[in-house]
Amino acid sequence: MPERADDRESLSLPETLTHVLDECRMVLPGIQALFGFQMIAVFNNGFADKLSVSQQKLHIIAIVLVVLAIGMLMAPAALHREAEPRQASGRFIRVSSRLLVAAMVPLAAAICIDVYLVTTMVWHDPVAGAFASIVLFVFLSAIWFVFPRWYRGQR
Repeated sequence: MPERADDRESLSLPETLTHVLDECRMVLPGIQALFGFQMIAVFNNGFADKLSVSQQKLHIIAIVLVVLAIGMLMAPAALHREAEPRQASGRFIRVSSRLLVAAMVPLAAAICIDVYLVTTMVWHDPVAGAFASIVLFVFLSAIWFVFPRWYRGQR
């Protein structure tokens, strides 16, 4: 059956709760993989050889940003287990949704910092690195924040 623009079905609180927690679980492995690659980079011989001290510090900032994103993505599961283990509340869903969206901010920043560092290292051009990371940040902001708000407004 073809989908119409006005086809919608409301979810119950337990179903919505499951969706929110599943969304956090789906994003988490990718961020954890990024964190692993960031950590491995620090222990590679080329880290100290190819990156200046300021670039190394920038990489540490990117690692901290990823850790913040991981913490925000794991918070809903911990919150649910500790505060409302046998309930599904609208309040929990709002808080968890906000944490999920908020986690995208440090994640986007960390990805862009890493793109800056890699681009600068490969092309030996900090301007190209800055340009690539700015373009990427604009894209991620648009697809993660602007587009969903626009989409919601189209209803």
